[in-house]
Amino acid sequence: MPALPSLPPLSPSAVVSALRAAGCVFAEDEAELLLATARTPEELSAMVDRRAAGLPLEHVLGWAEFHGLRIAVDEGVFVPRRRTEFLVDQALAQAPDARVVVDLCCGSGALGAALAAALGAVEVHAADIDPAAVRCARRNLAPYGGRAHMGDLFDALPAGLRGRVGILTANVPYVPSAEVALLPAEARDHEPQTALDGGADGLDILRRVAAGAPGWLAPGGCLLTETSERQARAAVAAFTRAGLTTRLAVSDEAYAHVVIGVRE
Repeated sequence: MPALPSLPPLSPSAVVSALRAAGCVFAEDEAELLLATARTPEELSAMVDRRAAGLPLEHVLGWAEFHGLRIAVDEGVFVPRRRTEFLVDQALAQAPDARVVVDLCCGSGALGAALAAALGAVEVHAADIDPAAVRCARRNLAPYGGRAHMGDLFDALPAGLRGRVGILTANVPYVPSAEVALLPAEARDHEPQTALDGGADGLDILRRVAAGAPGWLAPGGCLLTETSERQARAAVAAFTRAGLTTRLAVSDEAYAHVVIGVRE
């Protein structure tokens, strides 16, 4: 059977035009990434078609840039946001000598991988309720000897971690249920609902994490989670009720709000 003819390569300008016609605001930048990633003209054409159809760029590429790393992101897995790099920086500043790291609600495992890359020889665990996320996190944590577990928050973790965790990150879903439908289509249609919907006021999962954290943190260990500006006061109160010494860190540049709680 004769081989099928290859597609003629798309020119950079044709890729930009296709992306711009689909409404991609940063068409030139995205075209550059697609052109650099595609291995064949056929693959490039398929990637452009998927992006033009509304698939998140990171799902089309198969990776996202996060805290200087290239994080694998499979279709259907929550895409790590660049603003969440601020959470990683806060964790490193708060606990630069941490030896055990746990990344709850881990998605791709981006936070655990970034912390492991920065801290060096650490024991790193991640957990998520979504099987696709756990598979993705295992790939991203493998270079650091990390482990990813499937299950509901702390129930997924090995019991031997109790009282030993130096940094506990939990990038919990915090969109109020009634507002999920208002999210951009890229998130609403292509990321798991469990990674977005935080319950009636957006803080259901955050409260559960805060309440359970003291039993897992080492003395001096810290819990960090991201929230929105309007939820920040209630989130701080939830950490404080759990017995953690709490403060709010804000980055105006990244528009990021991170609640930090320390077990004294």
